[in-house]
Amino acid sequence: MGPPDYGAAQTSNRGRAMSRRLRTPDLAACAPATLATFALASMILAPAHATPLHALAQAGQARQASYAADQADTGAAVYRTSCSACHLPNLAGSFEAPELAGPTFRNTWGARSVSDLLELTRETMPTGTAGSLADAQYVAVVAFILRENGVAPTPARLSLSSSGRVIGATANAAAASAPGGANDALRPPVPGRVGTGPTPGTRNATPEVATITETATGVTRTYRPARNFTSVSNADLVNPPDGDWLHWRGTPGAQGYSPLAQINSENVRRLSLAWVWGMESGTSQPSFLVRDGVIFLPNQANVIQALDATDGTLLWEYRRTFPEGAGIGRGHLRSLSMWEDLIFVATLDASLVALDARTGTVRWETVIADPSLGYGNSSGPIVADGKVINGISGCTRLNEESCFITAHDARTGRELWRTFTIARPGEPGGDTWGDLSFEQRGGADVWIPGSWDPDLGLVYFGTAQAKPWVAASRGLSTADSTLYANSTLALDVDDGHIVWYRQHVPGETLDMDEAFEQVLVDVDGQPLHLSIGKSGILWKLDRRDGRFLGLTETVYQNVFSVVDRETGAVQYREDIQEARIGDWMSVCPSTAGGHNWQSTAYYPGTGLLVAPLSQSCMEMSGREVVLDPGRGGSGADRMWFPMPGTEERFGKLAAYDVRTLDEVWSVEQEAPLLTGVLTTAGGLAFVGDYDRWVRAYDVETGENLWESRLASTVMGFPVTFEVDGVQYFGIPTGRGGGSPWRIGNFLAPEMMSPDGHNALYVFKLSGP
Repeated sequence: MGPPDYGAAQTSNRGRAMSRRLRTPDLAACAPATLATFALASMILAPAHATPLHALAQAGQARQASYAADQADTGAAVYRTSCSACHLPNLAGSFEAPELAGPTFRNTWGARSVSDLLELTRETMPTGTAGSLADAQYVAVVAFILRENGVAPTPARLSLSSSGRVIGATANAAAASAPGGANDALRPPVPGRVGTGPTPGTRNATPEVATITETATGVTRTYRPARNFTSVSNADLVNPPDGDWLHWRGTPGAQGYSPLAQINSENVRRLSLAWVWGMESGTSQPSFLVRDGVIFLPNQANVIQALDATDGTLLWEYRRTFPEGAGIGRGHLRSLSMWEDLIFVATLDASLVALDARTGTVRWETVIADPSLGYGNSSGPIVADGKVINGISGCTRLNEESCFITAHDARTGRELWRTFTIARPGEPGGDTWGDLSFEQRGGADVWIPGSWDPDLGLVYFGTAQAKPWVAASRGLSTADSTLYANSTLALDVDDGHIVWYRQHVPGETLDMDEAFEQVLVDVDGQPLHLSIGKSGILWKLDRRDGRFLGLTETVYQNVFSVVDRETGAVQYREDIQEARIGDWMSVCPSTAGGHNWQSTAYYPGTGLLVAPLSQSCMEMSGREVVLDPGRGGSGADRMWFPMPGTEERFGKLAAYDVRTLDEVWSVEQEAPLLTGVLTTAGGLAFVGDYDRWVRAYDVETGENLWESRLASTVMGFPVTFEVDGVQYFGIPTGRGGGSPWRIGNFLAPEMMSPDGHNALYVFKLSGP
C-alpha cells in the first residue's frame, strides 16, 4: 500500500458526508497545543481564504492591522471575564493555554493576517461555549491582544473584515527561505523519522461538522436534515395524528391528552429509559413538539434543537444571539408551535422567528415589540387558520403601550392585527382604572399560550394581574376592576376583536393571576372552557359566550369572604380591601397557587380534569411605586409558610369531574409538583415533582402505578408520541422559576435538587 495522500486534510463524520468547515486549533481555550504546533497546524487546517505564513513573509512590507484605543479598552474587560482564567491576566498562558502576548506569540503570529486571528478567536472561544460572545466582543479581544503585543492604536477601527498583519513587518523572511523553512515541502513524521510538521488531517481541536447559517440575531448548525418531516396542514392542527404532538398541550384546546394506549395501566411498570439528552443549563420549564419522529425542543436562552425521537441524535440547533449589554439571554421559553414546514419561536427579546423544520435555518423574522422597554416572551405562540398568534409579556414597566396579543401571517411574519389587554381611557372598560392615564396602567401580561376552537373561530388567552401587584401601590382600590387584567379573553381569529371576556377576580391585589392554560372540552354536547388561577378556583364557562356555568375550590383559600356559586362573583376579605402601602396581609394560597403554569390535563374517558396544585400560604406587603412612564414594577414583599391543615404536604394532584366539578380523587405529598400533567388513552396520568420523581397514576383512581427518580427536579411538560409503532414517553428536568420553585426551595430545603442537570428523558416499554 502506498503512502497516504497528504495533499489535503482528511475528515470523517462516522460515515456521514455533509457540508462542513474544519476549525483551526482552539487559541482561546485551554487546548492541548503549543503555539509552535499551532502555527504549522493553522497553515494546514486553516479555511481556504486564510493566507499562508510564507506568503505573507514574502509580501515584505504588508501593512500593520489597525485598531482603535476604545476597542482595546473594551477587549480588556471581555478578556478578564472570558479568557483570563485559562490564559492568565498577563496573557502569559497556563498549562495548555498558549501565550497571547510575548515573543512566542509574535514569532508565531507576527506575519499572519489579522483576519485569521479574528476568525480563529470567534470560532473557538470561550472554551466550551465557542461563538457565545457578540461579534464586537471578539473584535475587541483581538484589539486588546494587539495592544498587549506593542501595536499602537490608530483612528482606524478593527472589524471582522479587516486585513493586515497581526504584528506588522516582523516575519522572519529568512526562516521562510531557509532549509526546512516554510517554503520547503511539508514532510510529516513517520515512525523512525521526524518531520517538519504534523500530518495533514490530524487534529488537536474540535472540527466543525455542521453546515452553518447565520443571521444578525442567530446561528443555525445543521448536522443532519430531518428528511422524513412532512408539512403540517391546517387539518393536522385541527385533528392531530395520534402519534404526533403538534401543540404545546397536544390539542388545539390544550387538553394535555394523547389517544396513544400502547403504554397502559397494565404494563406501565415495564417503562424504562430509552435515551437522555442533556439540555442547556439555567431556568427551564419546557414542553416540546413531535412530528414524524422528530422532536423540537426549546432550551434556556432561546436555543432550539431538533432531535431524532428514537435515539436523541441532534439533527440541528438554532442559537439566538442578543445585543451586547442588552441584559437579555438567560431566560427560558416554555413552548413552540408549528405549521407547514415551519417552527415558530417567540424570543426573549420580543421577536417572532420562523425556522425551517428540516434544517433549522431562519425563514423569516419580525420584531413584535421593543425589548428595551421590558417586553419579551416566556412561552411560544399558537397557530390558528394560518396565523401565528402570540401574547406578549414583560409589562411590569409602565410604557406608552400596554401588553397585547398579535396575529402574524404564518408565511411572512407580517402583523395582521393587535389587541391590547389593557383598556384605554374612553374605550369600553377604560373607566375601570380610576384616574390613571393609559401610560400608568401596567400588567395584564400574556405569558402562557392560548387555545383555539376551529369551529367557533375563536382563540382564548388568559391575562395576568395588573401591575404593581397591590392595588394601593397602583394608587387604586380593589373596587377598581382594572380590565382586562385577570381575565379570559375570547378573540376573533380573523380580526382580533374581543368577542367576550370574563374577569375572574376584579381588582386583583395579591399577585394571583388567571393567566394559565385554557382547556377546551365538549361534554354532553356542550362546549366548555375550563381554567384555574392562582386562587385555586376551577372556573367552568360556556366557551361560546363566556356564560358562567360553575366553580369549585381546589385548595384551601381564605382571601375571598364571598364566593357566589350562582354567579361566580368573588369578594376580598375586608382587611385585604382596606390594606394600604406597608400593611402586611396573611393569605392562602400563596403566589405559587393554588394553580400555576404547571398545566392540567383532560381525560375524555371519564370526563376528568387532572390538576397539579400547590398548598402554601404567604404574607404580603405592598410598596410605594413611582407610576411614571419607564418606571413601575411589581412592588411588594412576600414571606411564605405552609398551608394550615396540610401537614406540610405542598403538592396535591387531584381529579375533578367536569360535569359536577366534584373532586373524584386526590394525592398529597411533601414535594411540590413542578410539571404539567399528561393523560393518555392507556388510563394513565403522568406528573413530576421537585424531589426528582416522575410518576404514572391510574387516571381513574389515583393509584401510583410506576415511578422513576431522575437527576434533578422534574420540571416542564410531559409528552408522549409514537414512532414506527413504538410509543415513547418524554419528560424534562430543569430548575428555577418564580413562586412554584420557591416553595420547594424555601419550605422543603431538605430535598436536594442538583444544578446543571437539565435534560430530556425519554422512556419506552421493555421486556415481555
